Amino acid sequence: MPKLLIVDDETDVREFAASFFRKRKIDVITASSGEEALGIVKQQKSDLVLLDIRMTGIDGIETLKRIKELDKNAKVIMITGRKPEEEASFDRCRELGAIDYIHKPLELDELEKMVLKELLNN
Repeated sequence: MPKLLIVDDETDVREFAASFFRKRKIDVITASSGEEALGIVKQQKSDLVLLDIRMTGIDGIETLKRIKELDKNAKVIMITGRKPEEEASFDRCRELGAIDYIHKPLELDELEKMVLKELLNN
């Protein structure tokens, strides 16, 4: 069963996405912070990480950088509340190895397509 790690400091976003993917027979792990996500990544391999850019504590960009240091092959999709053209941070995420990004509020059809494409290409 594919394993998905969802990292977002907003409980409702995290649980909403987790519940959505569990219904699709995907093993979901959630983390409420970058620190928690790094602890999970050190202990177990996920097939894909959904990672919020703006979080308290270490932000998504720093978390992405550290995930890639732990596992250079990790597949990470960034979640952002802003449009990438308004924010240079997505360019930075691409440089660090993020494979894609999705906007909040999460469009489930788009999110499902993106996640399943990555999980099925494992």
